[in-house]
Amino acid sequence: MANSHSKSFFGQNTGIILTSWSKYEPFIFLNCIKMKPNGIWEKLSDNEGKIIKLSLEEIILILRVLNRQNLMWQNIHRYKDSKTCISFTWQDAETDIFWINIDNYSKMLNPAQIEILRLLLTHILHEKLIYSTSLDQEFNNKKSATSNGNSHSNNTEEESAVEYLESIDSELKPDEGEKFLLNDVTNIESMIISETDKALMLKFENDKMWIPKSTIHNHYDPKKELIQHFLISNWILKKYKIIS
Repeated sequence: MANSHSKSFFGQNTGIILTSWSKYEPFIFLNCIKMKPNGIWEKLSDNEGKIIKLSLEEIILILRVLNRQNLMWQNIHRYKDSKTCISFTWQDAETDIFWINIDNYSKMLNPAQIEILRLLLTHILHEKLIYSTSLDQEFNNKKSATSNGNSHSNNTEEESAVEYLESIDSELKPDEGEKFLLNDVTNIESMIISETDKALMLKFENDKMWIPKSTIHNHYDPKKELIQHFLISNWILKKYKIIS
């Protein structure tokens, strides 16, 4: 079983990115962005777009709709003084037209996207029911390991939006919408050599560079000398002449 998942659903003007950062956390996030009138996509890192957190109970209710046990599920998320209306609904009982509505972000899914969402949520739910409810030693070790500054499980939704930025799973192939999301970062392979509170020393071929954590835009494994992927801001990579 994988520890994290990310899948994007993009249309011409609206994109929704589903992320599950750890099988040990009993929730997922939906990140919503849309294209602005100037043709540029909103950026979560600029406090644009919308992010909501869905519990295991809410995932089950969404799956009931995807499995056509219900035609619609809707709810209101409250955070401080703001309210966010969300709904997952079939257009009618006969057609394969499915709508996700989150505040003023609306995305219609095609039949293939509907099935991907259904299968992914089913898998994530089963995974989280096993691991996020476990009290065994593996769970305790995981919670301890993620409490050293790389953890986000206790963050508010707003803090999580800033922390996650526009992180997208490194396995994904960017579609037209994702190209706009990724135009300020590069997915690059490296390994951690050393770490401070604010920076990682990463190895790039034969060079070792200190990279500020604020320029790393994905969740990474803190293990040293483990080859993995990092989403790093282009400006710092250009400064060190890692990219041109």
